[in-house]
Amino acid sequence: MTPSRILLADDHELFRDGLAGLINAQPDLEVVAEAGDGLEALKFARDLNPDLIVMDINMPICDGLEATRLICTELPGSRIVTLTVHDEDEKLFAAIKAGAVGYLLKSTNKNNFLDGIRRALAGEAALSSKIATRVIDEFSKLMNQSVAIASSEETPDLTHRERDVLQHIARGATDKEIAAVLSISIYTVKSHVRNILGKLHAVNRREAARLASRHGLLED
Repeated sequence: MTPSRILLADDHELFRDGLAGLINAQPDLEVVAEAGDGLEALKFARDLNPDLIVMDINMPICDGLEATRLICTELPGSRIVTLTVHDEDEKLFAAIKAGAVGYLLKSTNKNNFLDGIRRALAGEAALSSKIATRVIDEFSKLMNQSVAIASSEETPDLTHRERDVLQHIARGATDKEIAAVLSISIYTVKSHVRNILGKLHAVNRREAARLASRHGLLED
């Protein structure tokens, strides 16, 4: 079995050496390169096309978040697992947004680390159950916010006569035709149209008809 090829990116050489020793002791894994900063990681990613990149966040010259974004943009399909001391939502979501497929803490034990690496190589998300729960909670919060915004859109308060005029606008009637059907002056029609456009925040009659349909203001 050909071992999966892994690139390590961390500016602490002692930590990197320990991680490389752990990985190289596995029959199915091998470290093919070690980078001390984000730009070096990008260069190795270009040259070696590793199966997986283990990326620290805090590094000099170019940090891990920017390096992750650059690699995923330039080399689509790259699989990057962030390994960091940071347990804050801000870093977690920034890493995922940049393209990371996993987020592991340096405080994790070696078995969980190796399990995360193998899951990432298998195409799965390398997240602990605690971190996965936080991701789901954040997604749920964003969805609820979207629903709240959508439900907060109030139906425009049109008068009975404005609704009558709106029906005819939606059918494509001119001001003169509306005036004749409703037995009102053309000036009154123009006044109603101005009010309708204002209440619907529409720039023209066509948009007013579209918005009216969305708000359920038109008769079948």
